[in-house]
Amino acid sequence: MRNLSSFFKAYFSKKMLIVFLLGFSSGVPLLLIGGTLKIWMAREQVDISTIGYFSWVGLSYSLKFVWAPILDRFTLFAAGRRRSWMLTTQILLLISIAFLGTLNPKDSLDVMALVCVFIGFFSATQDIANDAFRREFLTDEELPLGSSINQYGYRIAMLITGGLGVSLVGSEWINLDWHSLYYLMSLCMLVGFAVTLTVPEPQVHGLPETRSLKAAIIDPFKEFFSREKAFIILFFVFLFKLGDAMSGAMLSPYYVQMGYSNEDIGLIAKIFGLSAALFGLFVGSAVVYTLGVFRSLWIFGIMQSLSTGLFALITFTGPEKWALAVTVLFEDISSGMGSAAFITYLASITNRKYTATQYAILSSIATIGRNFLSGFSGDMVKALGWAPFFYTCALIAVPGLCMLYLVNKQQQQSEKIM
Repeated sequence: MRNLSSFFKAYFSKKMLIVFLLGFSSGVPLLLIGGTLKIWMAREQVDISTIGYFSWVGLSYSLKFVWAPILDRFTLFAAGRRRSWMLTTQILLLISIAFLGTLNPKDSLDVMALVCVFIGFFSATQDIANDAFRREFLTDEELPLGSSINQYGYRIAMLITGGLGVSLVGSEWINLDWHSLYYLMSLCMLVGFAVTLTVPEPQVHGLPETRSLKAAIIDPFKEFFSREKAFIILFFVFLFKLGDAMSGAMLSPYYVQMGYSNEDIGLIAKIFGLSAALFGLFVGSAVVYTLGVFRSLWIFGIMQSLSTGLFALITFTGPEKWALAVTVLFEDISSGMGSAAFITYLASITNRKYTATQYAILSSIATIGRNFLSGFSGDMVKALGWAPFFYTCALIAVPGLCMLYLVNKQQQQSEKIM
């Protein structure tokens, strides 16, 4: 175990600031094609099943391992292997998010879906490059803190595009409309673009001598699946946040149907909630730093399951602000803590030679629940009702904890052999 005093000393540096700002850039698009868009659609009386199906516009996040080898193999221009892809996707995201703001769910739903698919693709590609950059930019000792600080940037971007943005739509003091919100949020991509222009390209030693595209595709998979019980690791990665992701896909329309206003959703569920998630990330990273990854995953995994079930409380209380605050506080703190441990774990098991592809494989599997299975969450709500839906999502955490036991056991056996 390491002490907290060294934790605080390691937390603040120029490198961590860079990681934070790049995390912000990665977080900007997510809610603009997710929760924020779903609130807009719910206000326009779009069918709840259709809103659920819109989760599929983000499927690129779960398929990015398919084209990740291209980012490992090719450099677009002289800025460098990672930076050239980062700069390109950041500009494409700025343009496409602004274009999304010109549309309306009432008369352009099909076009909106198509634009969101492109935004998801550009965003997933930016994530591939950003994740690889962070893994290569930080040392192994800096990685746990860097993973958490990256999430800080990510969550603050979500706070702005979700909480602050939603609360401004129709507010008495600004009265921003949905179109203006998307124009404004597209400019947030300039943060990542400015940082990427100024940072150095990381230098990686020991890269494979063969740089063919075939090698870039095959070697990362071959290396990962040559590991003992690789499939157990993949099952754990898939299951750990599955219930949390499926319930999260329906939270925005849930708040609307329960009778909360845009201002309540923006200030309590988004700003207050994401602030709680930032606190959870900080506490989670401190716990990971002192107790280690596996102990932290156990604690946070159980907390995530309990917090998901707690959302059923609002079905009994109605649109009470205190009920929303209580459920959001517990859910976002536990989710933030879980993310701190989970992302550290994912980054720690990648091979530096194949950073982009292997991290893309793992993060793709981790997001399948959010981006594919959650597409059926609207149908689940129709079939079960809101409270049983949240109870079911809470129970989905149990198989993930079983897989964690097997992964932990395998890790302990490997350490004994070494």
